[in-house]
Amino acid sequence: RAPHHGFEMLQKWAGGNVDCGGKSQSPINIVTRKTVKDERLTPIEFKNYQQTFKNSLTNNGHSVKVNIPITSTISGGDLSTTYKAVQFHLHWGKDGGPGSEHTIDGEQYPMELHIVHMKSSYADLTTALRDPNGVAVLGFFYEVILLNSFLYRVANMAVFVFSDVSFSLPSISLAQLIPPEQKLTSYYRYRGSLTTPPCSESVVWTVFETPIPLSMDQMKAFSTVQFYDGTSMVNNFRPVQPLNGRLVYRSAANGEERCRYIYTGEQID
Repeated sequence: RAPHHGFEMLQKWAGGNVDCGGKSQSPINIVTRKTVKDERLTPIEFKNYQQTFKNSLTNNGHSVKVNIPITSTISGGDLSTTYKAVQFHLHWGKDGGPGSEHTIDGEQYPMELHIVHMKSSYADLTTALRDPNGVAVLGFFYEVILLNSFLYRVANMAVFVFSDVSFSLPSISLAQLIPPEQKLTSYYRYRGSLTTPPCSESVVWTVFETPIPLSMDQMKAFSTVQFYDGTSMVNNFRPVQPLNGRLVYRSAANGEERCRYIYTGEQID
C-alpha cells in the first residue's frame, strides 16, 4: 500500500506512544485456514441495541465518531463480563477503494465500522484501557452493493463534517448499523489493541464475517470528509500489524458456514 496522508500521520505515532510499537497491535490480516475453532465462541448477546438515540457525528482528526449516550451492552461469546457501548467510528479508503483496517486472507474491504465497548464496571475509557481486557471492539466490514438508507444519511452528513464541527444525526439505534443478529454468529476473536493512539493493548477484538452492504455513492461520500488541515480524509486506516505468535479464533458457527458455502455452493443468507 502506498503511503498516504493518513499513513504519514500514523507513522508519527510510535514516537509519542510507546504502545504503538508493542507486540499485540491491531489491525491484523486474518488467515482463515490458520484460525482455531473455539466452541466457547457462541453468539454474542446484544442488549438494548434496538433503542434509538440522538447524538452528533464528530470529526476527531482521524475518523468520524459518534458517542453513544444510552446503555447498550454485549455479553456472551466468551467475553469475560458485560461491556457497554461507548462510541462507534469508521475507517475507509479513497473513492470506494480498499479501506478496512482488518483484512481477511489479504482481502481489504472498502470500509470498516468499529463499535467500541468497555467493561460496564468502569466509568470511563481511560480507566478501562489500563485493564488488559478492559475494552471490547466489534468490527464490521462493508462491501459495496446495495443501498443502505441509514448509512446513506450518515454518509451524506459525513460530507459536511469538517474540523471542530459536529452534526446532529437523525435518531438511530446500533441495531440499524449492523446486520441482523442471526447473521452475526460467524466471527473471529483475537487479543489486540486500539488502532489509533495510544494503541493500548487492552482490546478483545470480535471481527464479524458477514459484511454490511453499501452503495458506491455512499462509499465515495466518505472521501470528502476533511482532516483538520483541510486535506481530504482518505485512507484513514492503520496498516496490518504483525501477529507475533498470537492465535486468531473463530466461532463455532464460522467454519461450518464457510465450508457449506465453499463445498456446496449454497448461498448463505
